[in-house]
Order: sequence, then structure tokens, then C-alpha cells
Amino acid sequence: MIAFTAALAAGSLTLTACGSRDDSGGSSSDKTTVVIGVDAPLTGDLSALGLGIKNSADLAAKTANKEEFVKGVEFKVEPLDDQAQPSVGQQNAQKFISDKTVLGVVGPLNSSVSQQMQKPFNDAGLTQVSPANTGTELTQGDGWKTGNSVRQFKTFFRTATTDEIQGAFAAEYLYSKAGIKKVYLIDDQKTYGAGLAASFKTNFTKLGGSIVGSDHVNPDDRDFNAVVAKIKKTGPEALYYGGEYPAAAPLSQQLKDSGLAIPLMGGDGIYSGEYPTLNKKAEGDLATSVGKPVEQLPSAKEFIANYKAAGYKDAYEAYGGLTYDATWSIIEAVKLAVEGNDGKVPADGRKAVLDAMSKIKFDGVTGPISFDEFGDTTNTTMTAYKIKNNKWTPEYSAAPKIS
Repeated sequence: MIAFTAALAAGSLTLTACGSRDDSGGSSSDKTTVVIGVDAPLTGDLSALGLGIKNSADLAAKTANKEEFVKGVEFKVEPLDDQAQPSVGQQNAQKFISDKTVLGVVGPLNSSVSQQMQKPFNDAGLTQVSPANTGTELTQGDGWKTGNSVRQFKTFFRTATTDEIQGAFAAEYLYSKAGIKKVYLIDDQKTYGAGLAASFKTNFTKLGGSIVGSDHVNPDDRDFNAVVAKIKKTGPEALYYGGEYPAAAPLSQQLKDSGLAIPLMGGDGIYSGEYPTLNKKAEGDLATSVGKPVEQLPSAKEFIANYKAAGYKDAYEAYGGLTYDATWSIIEAVKLAVEGNDGKVPADGRKAVLDAMSKIKFDGVTGPISFDEFGDTTNTTMTAYKIKNNKWTPEYSAAPKIS
């Protein structure tokens, strides 16, 4: 363990440390510690995704330390569990804000949690980069629906693309590629699920598809027999679900148990290895997720190998590559801040990191990484997956164009 004292000096944040090694992959002697916060659900139903986020951020920090990517800086990851609860996420945001060594935060997983974190981070000038938030309004406000997009918070960025794009991609895939014209629509009433379902509906009907019925469910429910009875009466060819895998899996199984052999399709919230383990009749179900599968990307080979070598017991899951890139974007921003301040972390490190974020451009695990005027990723590639032999198999990738 290192012992250190941090103090603000004119023009830099200084640190004294004993010359030992810590578990982050590099020597900590005479280095300034920069903390990157990580917020995700580390316990509960969505913990599979959250633990993949935590581990991937940890790997990025360890890699930067091992390579001495930023001279004189030792990166440390500080993970907090938001339990997928907005109120807990808000509390975590305040904890990160109060720790002045935190110069950036990666996360959260849930758009509804992010809604409670964005303003506090913005007021504190603390950079936030989510690898998973897809709610379009988080960056562009509610006006995006009428073509009046306005950036909401200067501190918020993301490596995941928006539900506006994801909904359009899902609609195009289901209508044009899968040949499905009649869909029943359900969402879980949360920010992510409702927004994704709305985007899908707009784009599916624009293509000529028909929404034969719609309903809402409680994301904590696991008995969906009542809503299944409603779905059966409308004769759909598919069910589109805006929500996450803990509810989607039993909904799909109960639908098929009822005798209605149609696929359930959802967004990246159901694209988890846990989905087929929770659903004995998942075969043929569909999901969209941001980017191309990392297993198919030459740019991800090193990430996959290093993740395996690091011995994490949890899979990197759907957001591993996007999390590594989100974390690395903060690391790149710290590097620019240090290089612009005579090789030292500036006294106002948060402002320097935030100022650097607009200049970030690098080749990441998931492809070229940069951010547009809203803080959104410029990489809008999506992939459609199908459950085959009890696992997600990529079917089709494209960067949809929004009209």
C-alpha cells in the first residue's frame, strides 16, 4: 500500500509517496495519483453488466500505469455500486465530487441513474463518460424529437450511441431484414426502455410496419401471464421490448410457454450472456447493441487477451470495450492536461481534463473514438444479434442514417 499526502501547489497537484508498488500495475513512487471513478450496478439483477464495466475500467487504468502512458501520473480506479437505483447514483456522484483526486467518472449503466448524476457533475465541472447510456435526451434534450437538439451538460460524454439511432436500426432490421411487419410493443417505463420503445415505434411505422398493440410492465415483475394474454389476441409476428434482461427473459419464456412462438427483440439492455441462462426458450430472440462485436474487431484483440490474462472472474459483457474506451478517453484527457502544464497535473485538474475532452481522438478498442458537439460518440455502428444454440450470435452490422 502507498502512503501519500496530496496538496494544492501553485499550478499543480503534488503528492509525496513511499517508493512501493501497488496493485494497479506500476510503480507509485513520486507520482501524482489521479482517481477515475466508476459508477455501475455491482450488485443486484444487472450486476453482470456492472461488473464487466468495473473490470474493464480497471484494466484500462492498469494498462496506462504499466505503460507509463502519462509521465508522473498513477491512475487509480474507485468503483461505487449504484444498484441500478437513481437515488444511489446521485449519492455516489456527491462522493466522487467531494474527492478532489477524482478527475473523471466512467458510468453509469442506466440512463435513469445518469439523469440524477449529470447536473451535480456539471455543477462541479467533473467529466463523466458513460459506456452504456443511450437515452438521446441525456445529451440533446427533449427537443431532439422535433429536430431542436441542444446540449444539456458540458461535462457529459458517452462512447455508446443514442437510442434515436438504436431504435432506427432495430426497426430497419426487423422490417427489412427479418421481414416482420406486425409488432407488439412493451416498455418497462424507465428512461432507457421507454425512450428506446418510442424510437422503435416512430421508425417502424415510418417504414410501413404496424404496431398491433402496446403496454407497459413493471421492471421488477417476473409474472407476465396477464400481458401475454393481451399479446396473443393481437396476432403479432414479434414482440419488441424496451427494457433490460432480468424482465425480458421471463417475459419471452412465458410468451412461448403460452404457445405464441414469436421472437422477442430488445436493445442493448437485453444483450447479456445472462439472458439465455434466464430464458429456457430464448432461441431465435433478437437484440441490438452498440458497435460491432469486439470479438470481430482487430482493434479489440489486445483488450480481449489482456482481460483474460488479468484473471477477472466476471466477463467483460456487452460494455467491456466501450468502457475501456470511455476510461481511456479520460486518461487521454489527463495526458493533454499534464502536457499543457509543464508535465504536472494542473491545480484545477477537473477543468483541464474537461477542456481536453473536446480534443480527444484516438483509435480505441471499439474503433475510432471522438465526440461530437453534444458529447455523443461519432461511431454510430450498431449490430443485430440472434440467440443461436443458447448464445448471442451477430447477424448484421451497419451505421444507420437518421432521416
